[in-house]
Amino acid sequence: MPPGDAELKVTFFPPLYLQRRIWVLDILRRERVTEIIDIGCGEGELLAVLCQPAPSLPPPGPDVLSSSSDGTSTATDLSDLDLHPRRVDGLDISSHALASAIEDTSPASANELYTRWEPLKVNIWHGGLEVFNPTFVNVECIVATEVIEHLPDAVLIDFAPMVLGAYHPHLLLVTTPSYTFNARFSPPGAKKVNGFPDPTKRTDRVFRHHDHKFEWTVEEFREWCEGVARDWGYDVDMAAIGHAQEKDDWGRDEELGGASQVAMFRRLDGEARATMREENSAWIRDRSESQTEHRLLAVHNHDPHVRAGKRKPAEEIVEAVVDKFGEWGEAELRLEEIWFVEDIGVMCGGWVEVLIEAIEGSAKFNLQRSKGRRRGDWPVLLVGGERKKKKKASQWFLEQTVDDTCEEVEGYRQGSRDDDLAFGWGNIEGQFSSDWDIGEDDTWGKADTSWTCHDSDDTVDWGSHSTAAWDIA
Repeated sequence: MPPGDAELKVTFFPPLYLQRRIWVLDILRRERVTEIIDIGCGEGELLAVLCQPAPSLPPPGPDVLSSSSDGTSTATDLSDLDLHPRRVDGLDISSHALASAIEDTSPASANELYTRWEPLKVNIWHGGLEVFNPTFVNVECIVATEVIEHLPDAVLIDFAPMVLGAYHPHLLLVTTPSYTFNARFSPPGAKKVNGFPDPTKRTDRVFRHHDHKFEWTVEEFREWCEGVARDWGYDVDMAAIGHAQEKDDWGRDEELGGASQVAMFRRLDGEARATMREENSAWIRDRSESQTEHRLLAVHNHDPHVRAGKRKPAEEIVEAVVDKFGEWGEAELRLEEIWFVEDIGVMCGGWVEVLIEAIEGSAKFNLQRSKGRRRGDWPVLLVGGERKKKKKASQWFLEQTVDDTCEEVEGYRQGSRDDDLAFGWGNIEGQFSSDWDIGEDDTWGKADTSWTCHDSDDTVDWGSHSTAAWDIA
């Protein structure tokens, strides 16, 4: 192919935005994070995902189970981990984008097919990153996906002092495009590279998006991450995700790495480090006295089911399960099929461990545990039962599917947003493969957003702190 004649076809599966989303959710789930602030939340795609209820409560204490059942013995298996957020905040400078975030995170937008077992509070904020918000201090996790590359110098220089210093979350998750990977879109030696010239004119680089103020190479990203981690008392782990499905004809795949760079910052605790962060970020808090505060646009309270945390006796649960076997004419059901019958979940108070205990404590059932298998897929056999008819999908269980689609990146043109992936017990991503670890339990996904990339023609002025003219009805 002569240089400059055409762009190379580059596709990702799962789509690149979903790979970033899975990376974030994997960490939130593994670290059992309950407080998340999405800085640069845009239209609230991640927030809406986090608002989806977990299928059950976290494992109960010994006072809930009526015997020494080992029903919680698999609770720490990664395939059975669920997210249990109690607080979710979103911050963005675009009031237009936040209108969508407010709508999509409201209780009215919740899927009525799923029972909520835990309370959740959602706060939607309007304002700039450079403005200090005292309610963000010491939160469990701050997420900034595809944000930093949109920040002008005057705001980027405040990012680490504000986020790692003044807010000092336990975890900070960052993603940004890899400039190193951009070479993958063109043949070696291409005379013309499509894209957007560096708007700052500091370099002759061509970027993927017109609003990017920079795109860092792998080495530049590593240098920045290690520098701010050292300055503010954090450990940092860096990686790359988003490897092209197509094999590069010039053998550059290993050299160019992934399309997105990711970093997880973990706070190093200790009195000396805490004092250092406090003293070195004092100017951030002092400066806030002369700045316009973030404006709280909306507060949503998602209330749990009235029976959450209130279990029924095992005998009543067993009878209800036997009735369902009879109603459906089945001799064998998967555990999750039983659990997603709302009245049974309610009788268990929202604890799947209570259901496991009731089933295993009854001579009417045989629960076939399988090590390494999702517990939702464990077969439950009705002793002496006989299958009367072929089970069909019905209203008591929602079959979830995902199309086998790929995200194609044609050079640097902005792709369209995909629909949300549906929520499930635990594993649609198990069918995906990539060069990094995608857990089988990852089920939530929605199109990524960036600090200024919204489906609108809004002009974003980073130098302005004025309050938008959009009001809550």
